[in-house]
Amino acid sequence: MKFGVVTFPGSNCDQDMIDALHALDQEVVRLWHKQTDLAGFSTEDMIILPGGFSYGDYLRCGALARFSPIMQAIIAFAHKGGKVLGVCNGFQILCEAHLLPGVLLPNAGQKFICRNTYIKATRPDTLLTHQATDKPLLIPIAHAEGRYYANPQTLEQLFTHEQVVFQYCDAQGVVSDQANPNGSAYGIAGICNREKNVFGMMPHPERAVLKELGNTDGRQIFMSILQGQVQPVT
Repeated sequence: MKFGVVTFPGSNCDQDMIDALHALDQEVVRLWHKQTDLAGFSTEDMIILPGGFSYGDYLRCGALARFSPIMQAIIAFAHKGGKVLGVCNGFQILCEAHLLPGVLLPNAGQKFICRNTYIKATRPDTLLTHQATDKPLLIPIAHAEGRYYANPQTLEQLFTHEQVVFQYCDAQGVVSDQANPNGSAYGIAGICNREKNVFGMMPHPERAVLKELGNTDGRQIFMSILQGQVQPVT
């Protein structure tokens, strides 16, 4: 398995992601937003859209990046079953590209939030969670538009088809309004598509991999990716 990490104009977490993957001894290829194919990747590999402010977040977060040349290749890759992960701004881009349902709105309170936040794995059998369900994970967040929103029908379908991957919680794993940092519907911090090969999450697991940073909870998410397989559609 190898990883491709995309750099858009305005990306600022691409190197963080690459450093985290290198710390886990993984092969990483840096991808530029103007590339038009992913010929060097198979469906066993993963493409990662990192955090940042792609195209300056003009118009709407992720709205311009969705039309960059590489996104057509990523959409085709995902439709073939390739693994895709969007983190923070990457999550916003995947929603804008309709690879994931819903949208990320400005945080409740209209403030940028940057701090460590607990999340819990909602499902034990997804590519991101099967090694990360024994306790809540302390993962950094850094966003101004991280409030996940979808209409009631879409939210119902997300839970029915087991597409909610992470929810914000407290240190004991309790999901509550008090533990929800941005007002996301049902405390949703991460979701996947129905086929369970495309994932988006607002917290930054790549910032919780290196022991020098004082937190390695993010390693559990990456170890899940490295040791697991996408589950069949249910």
